This record gives sequence, C-alpha cells and structure tokens, in this order.
Amino acid sequence: MEKIKRLQATQEALNLIDFLSNKFGDLMFYQAGGCCEGTQPQCFEKGGFYLRYGDVCIGTIKGFEFWVDKDLFEYWKHAHFTLDVTNGIGAGGFSLETPFGKTFKINYRLFDDKELQNLEDIKINE
Repeated sequence: MEKIKRLQATQEALNLIDFLSNKFGDLMFYQAGGCCEGTQPQCFEKGGFYLRYGDVCIGTIKGFEFWVDKDLFEYWKHAHFTLDVTNGIGAGGFSLETPFGKTFKINYRLFDDKELQNLEDIKINE
C-alpha cells in the first residue's frame, strides 16, 4: 500500500517553485513556529537557512526539502500540509518569492484515522 504524503503543493505553488529554481537554483523550504513571519513557510536557496537540531523534514516538493520547526511539527504532526501561494507580501519578507509580490502559505487539513496509520516517514535533523 502506498504511503500517505504529509505534503503537497497547488499548481500555482509548483509554477512559482519552477520560476524561483530557474532563478536561484536548488531551493529549500522552512516553516518556523513563530517570530518574524509567524508560521508562514519560507523559501531559501538550498543551504541558505541553518536547521536546528530536531527540525523535521515532512517531504519534498519538486525534489526540494520542506522542513518544519520541531515544536511546530509536534503541534501539526496530525495534519496534511498543502503549499499554496497568495498575492501580496507577507510579514518580514525573508522568503525568495517576496520581491515578486507573492507569498507562500500553507493550507492544513487533519488526517483521518486510516491515513494516520500509513503516513510517509519523516526525517529529523540530527
């Protein structure tokens, strides 16, 4: 039986990722548990953000890892993340899409009991 993914992206997010990767090369995503840009996902050039011990990779989008703050993951570990895009600039503006008038965002939904029994494995930064 195929494992249930914890992460997916809308077509608009995939298009923006293509644009950003053509401009900047390999990317990475990080979603913090607060501060600066709240819980807004951030897109960086790969290696442009230093992970903390215990941070969690919940999957990849177009081969680019999506990391979540360990405390945020603990709170949202029962939820599916869908990466999406909105027009406008989010708070702070550290993410690569900001100068282009876009902001990544996450839409959540809770996994049902059956899905929870068959989730893809996570990777923990050690």
